[in-house]
Amino acid sequence: MANKVNIVLVHGAWGESMHWNKVIPLLTAQGYTVVAPQCPLTSLADDAESVRRMAGQLEGKSLLVGHSYGGAIITEAAGKTPGTAGLVYIAAFAPDESENLAALLQRGQPAPGGANIYPDQYGFLWIKRDKFGESFCQDASPDDATVMAATQKPIAGRCFEDKPSGVGWKNFPVWYQVSENDRMIPPDTQRFMADRMKAQTISLAASHASLATHPKEIASFISKAAEGI
Repeated sequence: MANKVNIVLVHGAWGESMHWNKVIPLLTAQGYTVVAPQCPLTSLADDAESVRRMAGQLEGKSLLVGHSYGGAIITEAAGKTPGTAGLVYIAAFAPDESENLAALLQRGQPAPGGANIYPDQYGFLWIKRDKFGESFCQDASPDDATVMAATQKPIAGRCFEDKPSGVGWKNFPVWYQVSENDRMIPPDTQRFMADRMKAQTISLAASHASLATHPKEIASFISKAAEGI
């Protein structure tokens, strides 16, 4: 399977690489080399660098896949990561040079999950644990929602203000999955970003955590993108 594109799975805010744990086996079974870096969630530059370093260890072409804030990370990382051949956004942010996450979230009605985000004394943002399931993954099993809430990784507030220094989606093939029941990034905002990028798009009746609640559909979408490289 040496001719297959590598797949780099990038998690988002309040998550970590294990959010991809149901997708990774499905892609690996198809013969793909799959890696999922742990991003520090401290700044857009730091997070993009963590992706660049891991992807840089791979031979051949790579498909960068970002969920949520991970979309901003791959947008920034793409032009700095040798071998990048395409970008897949999973209910994710896709900012332009002049935009940050905060600006994109202000495009329409506030996402209801945003009301359950709070800052700590160190400048990091959390989702209230007792509200995590209803905000982030309302279609997950109770056990999965409990685990995601308990293991959530906070994100530095500055990540919502950082703007990309380069916009990878302008230079590579792009795919986008819209989550129609998303309570963290409004579906209309997702469609706006997908349309602007002229991305090949699918929609799922899913929460923000589509990678965890619809792993078969997400793995199939990523695989089709990889085949299209």
